[in-house]
Amino acid sequence: MSLDKILSIGGKPGLYRLLTQTRSGFVAESLVDGRKLTVGLSGNVSVLSEIAIYTLEEELPLRTVFEKIKQKENGKKTEIDHKAEKIRLEEYFFEILPNYDEDRVYASDIKKIIQWYNLLISKGLDDFSEPEASGPDAAAKDQV
Repeated sequence: MSLDKILSIGGKPGLYRLLTQTRSGFVAESLVDGRKLTVGLSGNVSVLSEIAIYTLEEELPLRTVFEKIKQKENGKKTEIDHKAEKIRLEEYFFEILPNYDEDRVYASDIKKIIQWYNLLISKGLDDFSEPEASGPDAAAKDQV
């Protein structure tokens, strides 16, 4: 499953898998406990594939950051817990992404990234590669 079906819902802990859309919102399932949740269109929802991390040069997609963590940890959970003290979290993240923008990426962001990565790995959702394009544009790319 790709990151475009994984959601972070404001005010709710953990991550959610998008199950279906409804006229008034969508239904999601918690990756933590499997409970289903209905969320209205006015809810504060972020799709993980749309999240980016600030670096000094550009914004790096979250999937790329997850891939870097996966390489460092050899596909396993992180050696550091998301509840570690701020300085340890920042040191760890600097190893992963030495050019991250320390003024715009906060310790709370690093905690979320580590927590989300570990949750995804524990659920076997470890394919952080770019999804294959589909539709007319994909056919045009194949012809080039």
